Amino acid sequence: MDDDLEVKGPGYDPIADEFATYEDYLDSQINGTDVYYLEDVELARQLVELGIRGNGEVIRREEFEARKEASEAARQARLNKKPKKLAGQGKHVEEFPLLQGKHVEEFPLLQALKDREEAVRNGKLTTIVFIRDKNSKGQEVSGYIDYGHRLKTENCEPYFDRKKRLMPRPSDLSFYNWETQMSTSNPTPNFQVIADNEAGLLFKNKRDRKVINVDPTAKPGDNSTRTELETAEYAQVVVYDHVTRRRS
Repeated sequence: MDDDLEVKGPGYDPIADEFATYEDYLDSQINGTDVYYLEDVELARQLVELGIRGNGEVIRREEFEARKEASEAARQARLNKKPKKLAGQGKHVEEFPLLQGKHVEEFPLLQALKDREEAVRNGKLTTIVFIRDKNSKGQEVSGYIDYGHRLKTENCEPYFDRKKRLMPRPSDLSFYNWETQMSTSNPTPNFQVIADNEAGLLFKNKRDRKVINVDPTAKPGDNSTRTELETAEYAQVVVYDHVTRRRS
């Protein structure tokens, strides 16, 4: 039965799904000999329902109806279940060919985020985005953004639609306003912030406890990569990717 459940999917009931009616179920317990000697199908069904005839324990009509209803509800749930739409799905941020045979990415940060979104959402990847640029007040700000945390806590489609700009906030992993000298740091469900360290600013992944070093002169750490993007959208963008592995 375990194999049947795996093939049919969650919510599959081998009795409720196989038989359209309770009478069909009872008929499956009746053999040719029963019909021959009893000469009455209804009588044979009654004997099966009473447990006098049949193959093994027979479920009652009420239980059959309840299982039938539950099976139908599970089937409808499977039909109605839709995969979560990715924020970047269908958004046109890809690279465009030039006449000289070269390619240019019109929105390299958005392309990088789109490429990583599915892996970040399913937990295979954690990504930190460093952005330095001027805010709406003309002040230079910089910060480290936990991409996965942003995906879970806000609707990111406006970024991919280019209706909003992804910018650091005081609520992100790390934030600094170069004009006001305001500085903040905050842990997220994915990362712990390690500040005031001789190595500089570090982020510890809460899943596998690996540390990401954002110092550009140092290695980013185990299972981590550092990618600086060439873009006209921001003064500076660096993407840190960490392949997460749960500790054994």
